[in-house]
Amino acid sequence: MNQRDEADDRMIVELIVSGQKELFRLLINRYEQAVYGMGNGFFHNPEDISDFTQEVFLKVFRNLARFEGRSRFSTWLYKIAYNTAVNSVTRKKDYRSLAEDEAAAEEDSPERKLLRETARQAVMEAVSMLPERYRICVDLFFFYDRSYQEIEAITGFPVNTIKSHVFRAKKILREKLGDYRDI
Repeated sequence: MNQRDEADDRMIVELIVSGQKELFRLLINRYEQAVYGMGNGFFHNPEDISDFTQEVFLKVFRNLARFEGRSRFSTWLYKIAYNTAVNSVTRKKDYRSLAEDEAAAEEDSPERKLLRETARQAVMEAVSMLPERYRICVDLFFFYDRSYQEIEAITGFPVNTIKSHVFRAKKILREKLGDYRDI
């Protein structure tokens, strides 16, 4: 998200708080897919993911006046989403990485597509075997393009811990996926 979008978010929030509540639909349209994707990592069926997404936006709407603008709106929203998910699931390895559900839509030869699909499945399997705290950091860093500071704001993990988790996860993945480097 660029600075213009972030400025738009802040302006939309101000207008909603001042009474133009119908504008909340703009924020839903902008972030619904990302929140749904985060929910997909925690929940395993579409109904639960939809309920989660709806609950997150309800919490965001109810607390919109508390958004102070000290962070990006998206960071604030993802923190609410993350906390909602963590509080909704039992802490028993329910988190499933976004990488497990993303397929590359490439226009390539059938052989190349098969190789890429095989590699993608290997990555999904390797990521799914990472400790939960590593998977969360990897998803937010690589798939949601969040900075270390934003991940800290979302998860509450210290920045150095996040850096360590991402570093260790990359090392583990590199070892597990060495055969797929050239695909």
